[in-house]
Amino acid sequence: METKLVSSVSDQRRAEMIVDAAARLFLAPGPGRVSMDDFAGELGMSKKTIYRHFPDKHALMTAVLDRQFGAIERTLLAAAEDAEGRPFGEQVQRFLVAACGELERIGAAQLATGRGDAVLRRHVEQRIDAVVYRRLDELFRDGHRRGLLSAPPELLGEITRGAVERLLNSQVPRELDRTAADLLRATVHTVLYGAIRPEPETGS
Repeated sequence: METKLVSSVSDQRRAEMIVDAAARLFLAPGPGRVSMDDFAGELGMSKKTIYRHFPDKHALMTAVLDRQFGAIERTLLAAAEDAEGRPFGEQVQRFLVAACGELERIGAAQLATGRGDAVLRRHVEQRIDAVVYRRLDELFRDGHRRGLLSAPPELLGEITRGAVERLLNSQVPRELDRTAADLLRATVHTVLYGAIRPEPETGS
């Protein structure tokens, strides 16, 4: 039996409540699968009601993931706007630190497993690629066009992608009591600044 609170809200608000509950369960720490029974129990709502809004679990999980990656995209756009006009190396650093912080916040390493679901795993991979890595590749290509990189942008993209994914999956941040974003900042200094040339000074 559904609770009075759930049964009295609008369809739009009910759909939002379902996504909220799904996010709490799906994004919680731990590798276990989450079922529609789990979502129904969390909401005090019948599965039949959930299915009226989302035809299956994949549709519901896609809504959760798209909302999470929408928030990441807004954060990265804000970081890019904030870094506009700054030296290229600082633009790269700000973008990567913001990206790594956001991926760490939503538990991207755990999400990338899809909770054991291959369809969800592919969706997470596609969203990370579209929201983070394609933008990073564009940034490196822009630096290359401006003569600010001493290494091919494709190589730097692969190195950086590997560093991000390794740090998100590593125990090193916990062992050092640092966030993955903190350690990525150090990685930028250690690896990328060897490939980023100083920008020519402009005349006054």
